[in-house]
Amino acid sequence: MKRNLLFVLFAGLLLLAGCTNKENGGQEAGANLIRVETPERPAGQEDMVAFAAPKLETVRVGFIGLGMRGPSAVERFCFIPGTEVLALCDLHADRAERTNEILLKHDKPAADLYSGSADAWRELVERPDLDLIYIAADWAVHVEMAKYAMEQGKHVAVEVPVGITIDDLWTLVDTSEKTRKHCMMLENCVYDFFELTVLNMVQEGLLGEIVYAEGGYIHQLEDFWNYYENDWRLAFNKAHRGDVYPTHGMGPACQVLDIHRGDKMNYLVSMDADPVSLPAWVRANRAGEDGEGRQVKAEDADQIKNGQHTLTLIRTEKGKTIEIHHDVTTPRPYSRQYNIAGTQGYASKYPRQLLALQGSSLANAESVPDHEDLNAHRWLPAETQQQLMEEYKHPIHKELEEMAREVGGHGGMDFIMDYRLVYCLQNGLPLDMDVYDLAEWSCLVPLSAISLENGSMPVEVPDFTRGAWNKVQGFRHAFAE
Repeated sequence: MKRNLLFVLFAGLLLLAGCTNKENGGQEAGANLIRVETPERPAGQEDMVAFAAPKLETVRVGFIGLGMRGPSAVERFCFIPGTEVLALCDLHADRAERTNEILLKHDKPAADLYSGSADAWRELVERPDLDLIYIAADWAVHVEMAKYAMEQGKHVAVEVPVGITIDDLWTLVDTSEKTRKHCMMLENCVYDFFELTVLNMVQEGLLGEIVYAEGGYIHQLEDFWNYYENDWRLAFNKAHRGDVYPTHGMGPACQVLDIHRGDKMNYLVSMDADPVSLPAWVRANRAGEDGEGRQVKAEDADQIKNGQHTLTLIRTEKGKTIEIHHDVTTPRPYSRQYNIAGTQGYASKYPRQLLALQGSSLANAESVPDHEDLNAHRWLPAETQQQLMEEYKHPIHKELEEMAREVGGHGGMDFIMDYRLVYCLQNGLPLDMDVYDLAEWSCLVPLSAISLENGSMPVEVPDFTRGAWNKVQGFRHAFAE
């Protein structure tokens, strides 16, 4: 009994030693924090916070990767004024040819095609008549392609997640700063209709001070595993522990919390459940002939590292928290776990879009005459919520909603993402997502793995802005005057 008491006291002292109170009442990880090196900014480089490049009257684009996502992106660009698709590249010539048919269908000039080798994309990137390189290839080549494109004087837009190691992310940050070229991650979920409306509500103060944001990627991929080129996505999940696809949840959460625009992430802790469903699927679907020509076969099932469900908790400099989930194997409805908590209200998207608000926060709302009768113990009545959703509809949606739903792309958010990228380039404005967003949202891939491999120890999140995180106060979309 005495030994047990001493153990409890010792454990308590360790816990106290591991946390120190800050002057603002928050808490920071102590001696147990796993530090992650932040390299010094090379001489002559400056940060890219709020960076705006010279205006481009016409945005001339080259696309790399025409498998699952590239062709639909090419089609969306056919609806964006002031763009020219000049070049298309894929390892497989037939994909490039089929995508060219999309341009012709929309009465656009045929693009030049590049294919036939793993390095064909380099010739495209080296063209002097391109302004933007749009990369929709697999994760393993994102960094190499983006870096080379910026070095060749091009802005870059690249699919999620962009980098899978901390060195990858610093490479892109440094290259963007050195070349003064945009490097934007194509995170579409920040443009979805509920998320953007809630963001506007947050920025207008309707939810009070935001203290907690949640997001995630819950999507069973059994119907898709066999369709990824060379098995790359399943192979990645086999080889890597941690949250390997964090950005759909991270993007909306970080925007409402003004990350690197007045706040920054300080450290994270991750936990995961043992993999069960994915090893079972591999055993059942990759045995014998079904596994021929595949990177992952039935005999590899016991080597799968990615957990059934991965949970990551993040604490910010200003004492806010972020909770991010990853689960691509459990049979459950699709969800991005979008939940935003403020001192005056709460927004939740899945399984239904719901709002709960203190009546006092609605004193200035024109559409809610009986706001005194509302409280946050229950969801808003459907009619009241719909009125607020219309009243607080984001200016971007007011302009683009009808066209976005018509053009499509995950319900229209893909079109809005592409349109906003082009709009900012044409008007010489800061992009909605910069290279630091890219690094911050993607860094959960390596950092969550570090935490897991060290018994869920807290891991430092680097300040990819290297001190410029407080330079701009509050995230806002830029608009031409």
